[in-house]
Amino acid sequence: QVQVVESGGGLVQPGGSLRLSCAASGFTLDYYAMSWFRQAPGKEREGVSCIRASDGRTYYADSVKGRFTISRDNAKNTVYLQMNSLKPEDTAVYYCATDYKWTYCDGRTIVAGRVPDGMDVWGKGTLVTVSS
Repeated sequence: QVQVVESGGGLVQPGGSLRLSCAASGFTLDYYAMSWFRQAPGKEREGVSCIRASDGRTYYADSVKGRFTISRDNAKNTVYLQMNSLKPEDTAVYYCATDYKWTYCDGRTIVAGRVPDGMDVWGKGTLVTVSS
């Protein structure tokens, strides 16, 4: 069964850091672009970041660029999202997903903070709360 499972969310103070993990099973993520999304209460789901399979090129929404870093450990079949300088507006449920089809990212859509078409495999999400 193809699935991804997120972990690492929690409560953090403004300016703090968290690292989210996305463990893949049922497939080898070496061959697929992997993305992070988030959904804040009462808002639409938005694109956060994507990492390309072929060369590890990364893409970030403008709202997180310079603060978040996406990475992958193919040996562990896991993707990470390191989040630094967190702000209250980063509070959301964070989701990992893949289209399970292509090695490349829909970078333009991710940078614009939107969700690309065709994202077929989603995790259940992990809650990040940034509050003092």
